[in-house]
Amino acid sequence: MCQAGEDYTVSAQREPPPVPRPGREQKCVKCAEGLPVVVIRAGDAFCRDCFKAFYVHKFRAMLGKNRLIFPGEKVLLAWSGGPSSSSMVWQVLEGLSQDSAKRLRFVPGVIYVDEGAACGQSLQDRVKTLAEVKLILQNTGFPWHVVALEEVFSLPPSVLCCASQEPAGTEEAYKTAVDSFLQQQHVLGSEGCASPAQGEDQSHPTHSQDPLGMAGFPTAAQTEALSRLFSSIKTLTAKEELLQTLRTHLIVHVARTHGYCKVMTGESCTRLAIKLMTNLALGRGAFLAWDTGFSDERHGDVVLVRPMRDHTLKEVAFYNRLFGVPSVFTPAIDTKAPEKASIHRLMEAFILRLQTLFPSTVSTVYRTSEKLVKAPREGCASGPASPSCLLCMCALDIDTADSATAFGAQSSSHLSQMLPAEAAIPTTPCCGAGDGQAQSCHRGVGRRGDAQACVIEQLCYGCRVNMKDLPSLDPLPPYVLAEAQLRSQRAWVSKEIQEYLITDDDDEEEEEESRAIKQEGENTGIGL
Repeated sequence: MCQAGEDYTVSAQREPPPVPRPGREQKCVKCAEGLPVVVIRAGDAFCRDCFKAFYVHKFRAMLGKNRLIFPGEKVLLAWSGGPSSSSMVWQVLEGLSQDSAKRLRFVPGVIYVDEGAACGQSLQDRVKTLAEVKLILQNTGFPWHVVALEEVFSLPPSVLCCASQEPAGTEEAYKTAVDSFLQQQHVLGSEGCASPAQGEDQSHPTHSQDPLGMAGFPTAAQTEALSRLFSSIKTLTAKEELLQTLRTHLIVHVARTHGYCKVMTGESCTRLAIKLMTNLALGRGAFLAWDTGFSDERHGDVVLVRPMRDHTLKEVAFYNRLFGVPSVFTPAIDTKAPEKASIHRLMEAFILRLQTLFPSTVSTVYRTSEKLVKAPREGCASGPASPSCLLCMCALDIDTADSATAFGAQSSSHLSQMLPAEAAIPTTPCCGAGDGQAQSCHRGVGRRGDAQACVIEQLCYGCRVNMKDLPSLDPLPPYVLAEAQLRSQRAWVSKEIQEYLITDDDDEEEEEESRAIKQEGENTGIGL
């Protein structure tokens, strides 16, 4: 609390409190018998076995409490090689073992996205990293996919469309699915057959894509295009946001291609607390429930879940160290960047520094995120009733009809700088209607300005802020520009034929008119 006579200079430079160390006479707080090996919080000393049980219980409880993953479903584990995602894969691997007390009942697969080109890694370093990655993935025994971030330049525009989503199952439906799965497993076990999960793993053997192999994938042109895209962005904040967006699009595409309906990410409690504060600073406060909650249904048929959101980075580090969880550390796009290089780095340093002085900081911010409620969504992203952002696929929080807003003036100023004085702005839509195929919107100077406005008007507030640091839209992946063109065509055609459509209001007006004529006829005695 702030005090009247507090010396802010001394308080800001004070040393963090000493970390309590368990003495020889201290016992585990759980079993009161074993010698403690780790102190999670002040006074919470655990022995090796109790800490493992505590850690595993938090992971299982998070899945069991939400009940979104049904038995037999295919789940894609997004593994980055870091501590949290490695611990998540390890938890799933142990949960599927025969000696597990409460076995997991879904069918897992693992995906690794190589981001070396965006982070400036050399070809030799990427090959060395992929060799370590494949060795770990092969030891898991799961179906795995190694894809390069350059593949975003070959994605279809359908990635940005919200596919049809099945209604969420109720608690009774979940119990029914569990009973059916257990009964089927019992029948297969009595017949001497493998369980459905084991049969799925055997019928679909381990496979991968070799992004740097002899097949020439990705191509040199794709690598150059990705490097040109990230080198053209002015700030590190926009680079990190765009990298996260492209990575999510690629993972969702792989999940849809191979039949995965859920995607697990390894975001920890500490990382989500930092993300919550970062998104507030980036103007994404309206989507905090989607960005930090347990589940994220913005993509429709592919749901993102975060089962590690109850584990702090300290717990993850201790668990990986005690039980030998393998991981691969690769340089990120913000590696060795100064503290004030981006909003992400600044907020991370702020939260972690505050956590050392006040150990309840992360948990307080995290508990706040749990209270956020998702706004109901009507329809899908492709529907005109609920338009979504072109990049993050969240609902648009910008009133496009209000031309007096700050972003309207900003967009007009930005476009006026791009267009020369003699360039006339055409009245036709930026993307002329053709034979149904996406046509290029970058023909001529005027077309280029319209293409810029075409994309900007389909972005939410936070994504518009990031797009300010991208001077030109030309380096963006083609699927983003193609989807923006298709949406603009649909909006223009819908506006052109709007006066010819029969709506409910027109029907009501006709009924009111007929009733008025009938009433007038009755009053005058003229039969109709």
